[in-house]
Amino acid sequence: MLYPQPQVLTPTRTDVLVLTPWLAPIVWEGTFNIHILNEEFRLRNATVGLTVFALKKYVAFLKLFLETAEQHFMAGHRVTYYVFTDRPADVPHVPLAPGRRLEVLEVPASKRWQDVSMRRMEMIGRACEQRFRREVDYLVCADVDMRFADHVGVEILAPLFGTLHPGFYGAARRSFTYERRPKSRAYIPWDQGDFYYMGAFFGGSVAEVQRLTTACHRAMGEDKANGIEAVWHDESHLNRYLLDHKPTKVLSPEYMWDEQLLGRPAVMKKLRYVAVPKNHQEIRGP
Repeated sequence: MLYPQPQVLTPTRTDVLVLTPWLAPIVWEGTFNIHILNEEFRLRNATVGLTVFALKKYVAFLKLFLETAEQHFMAGHRVTYYVFTDRPADVPHVPLAPGRRLEVLEVPASKRWQDVSMRRMEMIGRACEQRFRREVDYLVCADVDMRFADHVGVEILAPLFGTLHPGFYGAARRSFTYERRPKSRAYIPWDQGDFYYMGAFFGGSVAEVQRLTTACHRAMGEDKANGIEAVWHDESHLNRYLLDHKPTKVLSPEYMWDEQLLGRPAVMKKLRYVAVPKNHQEIRGP
């Protein structure tokens, strides 16, 4: 493979942070060569699982999610879509490329959307133990009410990755909406915190995702026993976990964006995984 020599004295991006203090890369357009990465992962014959929860009315988002994933997610690599749903009959038939398959995992829905959100950690952790660790090498855990709008490939894969929240990527830590009550297991003091990570897109190796989801589920159980619920539910616990267990790769807000709310700043060279407009009140109803 022929490609330009990396220039040690010429940074690929000077307008954004590309490395964390613990030496984890922050992935932006212009910081990687996808051809080199694709070849590396092909040689390893890596398989990627993509988990998504389509419960109650959220099943309506599944068709667009899968169709755009087929266009942009891990193109040319082996992928298994794991769809957790209480409505298996409503899972749409979407043509899949060779080497890609869809598995439907029927699960019960919860009455409150907050409980649906928090139970994801429990279900993913259990599925890691029961099947994922035997079927895939990496897991990507995503929200269904989104669409893939540009390339999302093996550049995101690492033992453990988190995604910068689009609303806080340039903010001071004191403005982060961490859980601030010491009674909660998700508690983060005002003078701590690296970044604010989005609960809608995270992942890593199956073993690391199992550790993360199991720890968050356990912490949420302890909170419930103590009569407290973290301010942003599973996302609050995810942020506490990633503060204590630093991710080995951090995804820029290119991988989680809402152009309708946030416009398109100059640093956003690509919008890769983007929000679908929706009425939250209507979709979260019975």
